[in-house]
Amino acid sequence: MRRNPWPEIVAFVVAFAAVHALLWTLTLVVPNQPIGDVTITYRRWIESGHASHFWVGIDAPWVYPILAIVPMAAASLGGTAAIGTGWLLLMVLLHAVVCAVLWRYRSFGVRVVWWWLAFLLALGPIGLGRVDTVATAVALVGVASVAARPGIAAAVFTVAAWVKVWPAALVGVLVVLRRGRRVEVVAGALTVTGLVVLVDVLFGGAAYLFSFIGEQTGRGLQIESPLATPYLWAAAARVPGAAVFYDQEILTFEVSGAGTEVVAALSTPLMAVVVVVGVVLALLAVRTGAQRARVAPVLALLFVAALIATNKVGSPQYIGWFAVPVVWGLVAGRGSAWRFLPVAGAMLPMAFLTQLVYPAYYDQVLGVQPWILVVLSLRNLLEVAVLVWSVVVLVRMWRDGIEPRASRPATGAGHADRERGRMGA
Repeated sequence: MRRNPWPEIVAFVVAFAAVHALLWTLTLVVPNQPIGDVTITYRRWIESGHASHFWVGIDAPWVYPILAIVPMAAASLGGTAAIGTGWLLLMVLLHAVVCAVLWRYRSFGVRVVWWWLAFLLALGPIGLGRVDTVATAVALVGVASVAARPGIAAAVFTVAAWVKVWPAALVGVLVVLRRGRRVEVVAGALTVTGLVVLVDVLFGGAAYLFSFIGEQTGRGLQIESPLATPYLWAAAARVPGAAVFYDQEILTFEVSGAGTEVVAALSTPLMAVVVVVGVVLALLAVRTGAQRARVAPVLALLFVAALIATNKVGSPQYIGWFAVPVVWGLVAGRGSAWRFLPVAGAMLPMAFLTQLVYPAYYDQVLGVQPWILVVLSLRNLLEVAVLVWSVVVLVRMWRDGIEPRASRPATGAGHADRERGRMGA
């Protein structure tokens, strides 16, 4: 007998409304302006466009890809003075769309959207207050198409990447692992990119279309990044030269100290090395028999963890990115869901520790108070642990394919042919 779905639907709608009402309220009442980027920076950009027809990303270099201007402009339809309210309404609507798209997916009999709602609650108001919310929501919609329509998924991920760069890594996962559908994946990504480029050029923004790539290069070590953690502790211990300072040009808090420039310069090569290692391990795993559908979310998690754990920028909203590979892993079949269960569990304390760091006690982070540095250090250790976990899982997938093959005696040419076919040779 089929179960009546309406009690769960009603319960989820009530929970969704309660969580978002709480997050909305927190954006307005907690210290350190969790929605300050919207009401100050985004508002200034939109006001400049309306008042003087000077649009960031079109008439000047910009820190974001050009599609990021779309949700900012949409949030200001009721007037730039009300952009904060418009933005929060838009984010709640986007989250509702994500829930509708992912509603049919379950892990162990529980709908995956319940985990995502708990993750948002743990992450706090920063889960609504940045443009990253848009990219993450769009990418989550793309996850629903990964299995059956990878070309559509690649197109959706590409839309998200033109809002905030990181979802391009998800397209990379599909290019690497969807061998039989690679043309479809590339076509989906190129179609979206072509349309974005065409519209941008028509509006006169060709000169600054890729300006976001160079806008991040001058950054030092942002205080929340894992790479900056030792320098925060050095500042707390009053080591000469170690301190927290505000970069007036980039508008963020960074750390100073011996070797910070070198560490910041090495962060990008380190990230590249980790990504390459992940790609190699994923390809080795599938060539030895691992299911591509199960390897894909692990590689996606590795990419996202690398982008966060080895980054010289450690903005708190980055933690929201983890939702995409975790949901991907939870919906990719029962075996994948079992594998991702501990990661999904670890994400909740990681998100809550992030909320404690920002916005709850960010002023104490700036004052390098030891107790909040412990909180931040634990959060950063969890980020690194997730990265290590993803590497270990890919290695195990590879070795699990090697060991059965090594233990089976060859039975002639026919056996060898079957082995080559199974490996995709």
